[in-house]
Order: sequence, then C-alpha cells, then structure tokens
Amino acid sequence: MSCLYIVGTPIGNLLDISKRAIDTLKAVDFIIAEDCRVSLKMLNSYCIKKPLFSFHKFSNEKRANTLICKIKNGETAALISDAGMPLISDPGDILIHLCHENCINVKVVPGPCAFVAALCVSGMDCKSFTFFGFLPTNNKSRIDAITFLKTLPHTIVLYESPHRLVKTLKDIFKHLQNRKIAIVKELTKIYESVEIFTISEALKYYENKQNIKGEYVLIIEGCKYINPKNELSLQDAIEFAKHLIKNGEKPSLAAKKAATMCCCKKSDIYKNILTDKTKSKLI
Repeated sequence: MSCLYIVGTPIGNLLDISKRAIDTLKAVDFIIAEDCRVSLKMLNSYCIKKPLFSFHKFSNEKRANTLICKIKNGETAALISDAGMPLISDPGDILIHLCHENCINVKVVPGPCAFVAALCVSGMDCKSFTFFGFLPTNNKSRIDAITFLKTLPHTIVLYESPHRLVKTLKDIFKHLQNRKIAIVKELTKIYESVEIFTISEALKYYENKQNIKGEYVLIIEGCKYINPKNELSLQDAIEFAKHLIKNGEKPSLAAKKAATMCCCKKSDIYKNILTDKTKSKLI
C-alpha cells in the first residue's frame, strides 16, 4: 500500500536513531532527503541502500508532484531532513499537504528534535513555551516578531545560524531587555555546549568571540511582568497568525493559536486572515 513515512533521524550522534526508523528506511522504495549528500553519510553507516531524491526549500511544486506521483503509483517513501524531525523549520510541508489531498497514507516515525532537546537541558520552564523557529530576515518583519514575543509570559525558543547570532542577541536585548537566556549549541555532537547568561552577558561574550560556528537554539525567559490591561491587540494576533501560516500552519489552527495569546476571538482573527488573503489575490 502506498505511504509516505515522516522519519526522524539523529541530530548529531548516529546512535540516537531508533530501530523502527532503520527498519522503515530499509523497507521503503525510495527516500526523500533535504540534502542527499548529508543524508548519504547517515544511510551508509546503517547500510541503507535506497534511491535518494532531494527536496529542499528551493524545490518547486512540480518537483513535489513528481514525488507524489511515484507514491500514488504504489511506491512507499520516507521523508527525512538533514537532522532531527522533518518539517520542524525544514521544508516538506507541501509534500504532506499533497499526500492528504491525494488520500495517500502518511505515517510518522518520531525521533530526536533539536529544540525539544535544548529546552529540556536549558533549565528553563518547560511547562509552557512558544517555538518560533528562525526569526524573519526582513528587518521590519523581524522587529514585529520580536515585539510580539516580548509580551509572552512563557519560555521562547528560537533557532539561529552562527552568522546572525550577534545581530539576534542585539535585537532581543533592545526589545526584550536583560532576561535570562540559555544558548545551546551542537547538541549530541563533539562540541555540544549549554551556556546560561543574561542577554547582555551573552551579547558581550559573542561580540568578542571569533569564528562563531555551529547551529544554535536560544531559550529565552518569558515576560514576568504583564499588565492585564495591556493585552495583545487584534492586529498583533493577526500578524502572529500570518507568521504561523507562512510556516505551514492551516489558517483555522493559526487563528486558534493566536487567540490563546490575547483576548480576541478566533473568529475575528480568522476573518481578517481571509480578508487579507482575498486582497492579495486581487492585487
């Protein structure tokens, strides 16, 4: 029976792969990888020899449809990322969407996830948190996102690349002030580190550090002082919902999540999202 398996792979240490993941990768007809060269190293270590097809952030819908056609014709496939769980700040959501549209069975083989591992080891409050992924690169969108995150009472989790780390620390220090932050790097790898700072201490440390390398997870303390009368506006909630949609969330669920962070109704947020989408089609 045709099926697409979403398979979690190690975030660094190859021993962290599950037996079920190995068995699944050996059983499918082909594997869809973010970067075939990266995935080949992991697959070779477990003697997994399967046809590899790339699907990354630059892949178009035609490429996605080609892969879906193979599955519709009776083949089984596994979707993997370079590391961790596919689709978490990685490409691939269009493939899952097309599978559901074409009544193709989708199953998940869970595995390691960098932000979950980092949150657990950070010492921060894990009971309630917002995972935001990478901040936008566009300066206005970036500041809008940080301004929104500023008001959240719970832990904030971000991903960041080495060449943007100092800029991000400057931006969050400017808008979030001097909160506690855990900077987690290269989990399960040789140069794994978990460093606890205030944001100002982190900024000073990394501004003076040469050759910043590795992939970073930033775990930031939530806002402790919230004035109930100064709740998020409807426009803030709409902007947050738009961000979620841009990252693959369905509009109805994005509106629901945004509504939990303010006193606005889900229906009001959803209505505004639909109105904006209609306007963009007319332009």
